[in-house]
Amino acid sequence: MSDPSRRSRPDAGAARETPADAVPAVDDGPPSRWAWLGRLWRISTGRFGLIVVGVIVVTAIVARFWTPFNPQQVQISARWLGPGWPHVLGTDGSGRDILSLLMAGARTTVWVAVGAGLVATAIGIALAALGALTARWVRESVAVLVDILIAFPVLLIAMMISAIWGGSLWVVIVSVGIGFGVNIARVTRPELRRVLHSDFVLAGRASGLTPGRNLLRHLLPNVAPVFIVQLSWAMAVAVLAEAGLSYLGFGAPVTEPSWGLLLAQLQQFMTVYPLSVVWPGLAITVTVLGLNLLGDALREATDPTLSHGRDPLHPPRGAIRHVPGVVG
Repeated sequence: MSDPSRRSRPDAGAARETPADAVPAVDDGPPSRWAWLGRLWRISTGRFGLIVVGVIVVTAIVARFWTPFNPQQVQISARWLGPGWPHVLGTDGSGRDILSLLMAGARTTVWVAVGAGLVATAIGIALAALGALTARWVRESVAVLVDILIAFPVLLIAMMISAIWGGSLWVVIVSVGIGFGVNIARVTRPELRRVLHSDFVLAGRASGLTPGRNLLRHLLPNVAPVFIVQLSWAMAVAVLAEAGLSYLGFGAPVTEPSWGLLLAQLQQFMTVYPLSVVWPGLAITVTVLGLNLLGDALREATDPTLSHGRDPLHPPRGAIRHVPGVVG
């Protein structure tokens, strides 16, 4: 005869049954530090930007040691040759090889873009930190200074500096760095103020983190998506500013290969030899487009608030999907 108490007691094994809707999986551990690079490659605009920037950087490195011809070699007998062999993209009015000039100009482009990006980063982070993490009177003073400096266009700053110190690549780097450093500070400062009042920042401060370590560990990673977009825009504008200032005579000297300088030298023959002008203009356009698209894709790949295109019905490995069931 069965014991009634045993019938009324639920089965211990059944109580511990795993619900059918819970999909257990093996925990793969914390995400890799380079996981964002895979997400960036899966984005079509990011893939295009990576390829363009990679080609420009590799070309600049190769041109440091080798070019098909000497970029400054004048050969009167080879003036205005069309694309062919051995001059793949043709020659200019002095007989210089256009492909060699473009490869050598890539070094100038990379140098200006990286230099302006570093200057803009230093100025932008410093002003944003002063405008968000200091006393109220300092924050208000920095905000007024940023509003005053942002009224000056980048090209106007470059022309004023070049009028004092003369035209050079350093003029382009410093002027673009100052102009876009102020712009980065103006955009990043409100984001820092917003993140400053988050729970994890307050917890870090309560645990004894200094303001500097709190800035590096919590604040900057959370404003990185906004910062990356502004930085990529600054580097793209640096390429345009170098080309424009070299075109006007305020940028690279005549002895320095530059896409803007080459464009200025070829534009007067555009109606007679239009194909020669296409190559430097195309190089500038593709480079600026690649930097802008890469910045947008980097924001999407590194922003922790975005889902990165995951399907909520198919969670990643290591996650357990819980679906509420009907309780009988």
